[in-house]
Amino acid sequence: MIKVAKFGGSSVADATQFTKVKKIVEAEKSRKFVVVSACGKTSKEDHKVTDLLYLCHAHVKYGVDYEPILKMIEDKYYAIKNELQLGINLDDEFAQIRKLMKKDGDIDYIVSRGEYLTARMMADYLNATFVDAKDIIHFSYDGAVDMEKVRKSLAFVANSDRKIVIPGFYGSLPNGKIKVMSRGGSDITGAIIANVIDADIYENWTDVPGIMVADPRLVNDPLSIKRITYAELREMSYMGANVLHDEAIFPVKEKKIPLNILNTNDPKHPGTMILDSCDEYDLKEKPPVLSGITGRKGFSVISLAKSHISSEVGVLKKALDIVANYGLSIESVPTGIDSFSLVVSTQAAKGRIYELMAELKEKLNPDSINIIDDLSLVAFVGRRLKNYKGFSGKLFGELGNNDINIRLISQTADEISIVVGIENKDFEKTINCIYDSFIRETSYESVKQK
Repeated sequence: MIKVAKFGGSSVADATQFTKVKKIVEAEKSRKFVVVSACGKTSKEDHKVTDLLYLCHAHVKYGVDYEPILKMIEDKYYAIKNELQLGINLDDEFAQIRKLMKKDGDIDYIVSRGEYLTARMMADYLNATFVDAKDIIHFSYDGAVDMEKVRKSLAFVANSDRKIVIPGFYGSLPNGKIKVMSRGGSDITGAIIANVIDADIYENWTDVPGIMVADPRLVNDPLSIKRITYAELREMSYMGANVLHDEAIFPVKEKKIPLNILNTNDPKHPGTMILDSCDEYDLKEKPPVLSGITGRKGFSVISLAKSHISSEVGVLKKALDIVANYGLSIESVPTGIDSFSLVVSTQAAKGRIYELMAELKEKLNPDSINIIDDLSLVAFVGRRLKNYKGFSGKLFGELGNNDINIRLISQTADEISIVVGIENKDFEKTINCIYDSFIRETSYESVKQK
């Protein structure tokens, strides 16, 4: 068995966290590939190294002294080095960084140094082989990852008997120039490596015990999800759950590689296992009716009504084309016999919503057109929803019992999620009342008997 273990910024924030990582990595021989982020925050008052590096570059660009900020970064790495008695020559490393801290300096190179230095130190601490991400994560000039080139580059190191430490977040262009990924890119690096080496499991170590059923900022002490499918995860991520970067899901999903979200501070907790299919496990242990509850605020719903609109060929396409011309994404399209609605982000449509409505009215000639603002979309996600008779009735009944007015309902044919539109003021209330009714107070079996 081969595992790729990725450790986030909180997992490598200081020497104490480095020690935890070492115990985890050395606990299993199968954890051969280790991917690390830049050092994260040790407290609310602390700063992430990557944030400080971006700030350094901004100071250089505008001619402001960057030394106090770089000194903060330097102190963080020297503290880890000294406490763990590492052999890395940080004097030379920071001299090189200072050399490139100039007005026209390469921002991608500068901000990638957090991951680079963290990985160098972790390799030293683990007595492992350090492999620079620029030598194995290859991008085309259009920004796409060249998976075949990655595969060839990794082949040179994959057969090593030693553990391998790789910095996340960056790679290189065909000309050798450093290119960073979007924030959260270390997750992507780990997923790419797991894909290329056909890993048995991709472990993503962070500071929480897996994926929560609901946002802990909204629900008090929510349970963590034991198992979830990639399809369910996509639904939750799209509807606002801050889980994983989308691009970190696709490489492992493509190969059906299980992804385990784990807690560095509680390594015995099983965390959340994300699988292509949970059928085998579900036969042995029935999951809750809801895998997760998530949502987002700030939507507007444009509703159009016209007699026999459902038999009018191409009318919906015309509406979608008009919205697309305004550069807006449509979140949902609830339809009826004589009406349909277009759900768009209020913020994205700001300043052009009434112009858009005027064009829809002119070109589609509806009997009526109106808009509802200040709506939230809440998604109730679960792979067992399609087999649960009467769940929608119980769900809507619970919302009604809590005086929550449902403004729209959307459910896809695969029945993996039910999305409701409610007023922004009822957002937290909606999530909490459904969590309390269907998760906190009941098991799947007891809900079934209600």
